[in-house]
Amino acid sequence: MKDYSLDYRRFVIGGVALLIVVIYIIRLFMLQITSDDYKKSADSNAFLKKIEYPSRGGIYDRNGKLLVYNQPAYDIMVVMNEAKDHLDTLDLCEALNITREDFDHRMETIKDRSKNPGYSRFTQQLFMSQLSEADFSVFQEKMFRFPGFYIQRRSIRQYRYPFAAHVLGDVAEVSPADIEEDDYYQPGDYIGKLGVERSYEKQLRGEKGMQILLRDAHGRVQGRYQNGRFDRRAVAGKNLTLGLDADLQALGERLMEGKIGSIVAIEPKTGEVLCMVSSPSYDPRMMVGRQRSKSHRLLSQNVWKPLLNRSIMGQYPPGSTFKTTQGLTFMTEGIIHPTHTAYPCGHGFNYKGLHVGCHGHASPLPLVPALSTSCNGYFCWGLYYMIGAKNKYGSVQNAMNTWRDYMVSMGFGYKLGIDLPGEKRGLIPNAEFYDKAYKGSWNGLTIISIAIGQGEVNATPLQIANLGATIANRGWFITPHVVKRIQGEQLDTLYTQPRHTKASKASYDYVVQGMRASATGGTCHELAKYDFMACGKTGTAQNRGHDHSVFMGFAPMDNPRIAVAVYVENGGWGATYGVPIGGLIMEQYINGKLSEASKKKAEEFQNRHISYGSTSR
Repeated sequence: MKDYSLDYRRFVIGGVALLIVVIYIIRLFMLQITSDDYKKSADSNAFLKKIEYPSRGGIYDRNGKLLVYNQPAYDIMVVMNEAKDHLDTLDLCEALNITREDFDHRMETIKDRSKNPGYSRFTQQLFMSQLSEADFSVFQEKMFRFPGFYIQRRSIRQYRYPFAAHVLGDVAEVSPADIEEDDYYQPGDYIGKLGVERSYEKQLRGEKGMQILLRDAHGRVQGRYQNGRFDRRAVAGKNLTLGLDADLQALGERLMEGKIGSIVAIEPKTGEVLCMVSSPSYDPRMMVGRQRSKSHRLLSQNVWKPLLNRSIMGQYPPGSTFKTTQGLTFMTEGIIHPTHTAYPCGHGFNYKGLHVGCHGHASPLPLVPALSTSCNGYFCWGLYYMIGAKNKYGSVQNAMNTWRDYMVSMGFGYKLGIDLPGEKRGLIPNAEFYDKAYKGSWNGLTIISIAIGQGEVNATPLQIANLGATIANRGWFITPHVVKRIQGEQLDTLYTQPRHTKASKASYDYVVQGMRASATGGTCHELAKYDFMACGKTGTAQNRGHDHSVFMGFAPMDNPRIAVAVYVENGGWGATYGVPIGGLIMEQYINGKLSEASKKKAEEFQNRHISYGSTSR
């Protein structure tokens, strides 16, 4: 009788043997085909792949002045697979002026994949960055004693002037998130963190090169592999030319010393930012090299928030500068006629028990003198009649959204799209906003303060300056941008194509007349002394504390070269700080210098500080 149990055991033993063979085949396949561990090991013994870092692109102002350049720096790199044996650790620590504990910490950090996701024991890893010339010289003399350690030449940024920190930004070591996002980077690389350095990182950084060096069995470099046939040269980053005028920027930062706020100036026909001041500021040279972390920490802990770029991040009530948008809207929509429509102002807007105050002036008055005198009553009446025009719009909601559409077309309520990181959008309310706030029961009187740039309306200084540029152009603007030219590359079309508003050309002509009248005999009368025809509009933005001083204007009237906005927190009347500072900015740019009288005034405003107490901002 046949013994089936023997056959069964034979099949089991054969199956186990076959399984073992299959496992060995799979393992051999993984080792030889899919895994590159042995290849890396062999390559690391035969080759040293040395990265060549490109020179980062320089940054210039509109007149060719160099603002940002490069300076040589030296990093210490380590190949862990080579450094594990026969290393005199104490000698290395002495050569680099570090402690043994510091050495151990650095080595552990390199191997920590959570902090160094690109770690490989066969490739160069950053051990120590940005050695000084003195430390580099000491280490270079002893480097032959430390197998696996190499010198990597790099460059660090230097900022020529102590201003424009918010525009230029800075450069620092990449974070794990940066490496995860872009495989161009590896630990120890540098990346733009703020400002132009961040926005134009890909243009500025260039392309890395690679040298493949041949080594002997003892790891000594014998020369280039195949005479450099497979080497790749580094490609320098592209230079940037900014629209910024260095002299204008320097003046603006002087004028804002001891004050909180912003100055933004734009060239109307191109949208190029001529100066962008955010105060308080800091010296960009603080953020260079190994001192950056300490400087950044100190600045971030400062209660006055010097790291905040108020020009694009500050969201403020625009105050009476906003009345220009109302005149443009009411006239285009047929709510007012610029010469025939006159509204009363008995020291303000008074209706059904509601009072919005105003200073004393002639009454009633039409659009141009209403702008010149900055009449609150006129623009409150205009908004009241627009929101209440049910025969025209059908409902207050439709009227409100029509009004909103005009404001958005003029650059409010959304980010303009400037080529700097961190821009805020401000706030322009719509019907849904008020329906939610007042449960659907509201009218023109409920929201009357938005007519004079108060209430729920908020804007950035950049948006207010852009309003000036739009009026200067009589109805269009190009998205404001800091970079004027990129070496060998075209600007994004966003920064070359005009954007037109909903307001009519005729309405702009009347608003310009009003702003010119303000400069010759109205609230901006100080501008009348200049030898160019300036146009302006003041703003006194109400605040829980002292009012903010605001100015928006442009010059010359008929061939505008500059539009400017000034915002000084707690500066009081628009004529107190806004107008004088705005006039000096215009004069410096248009004439290329200040008169002797203006130099004295500039010094006066530089030394005129506002007391803000200890309140955190």
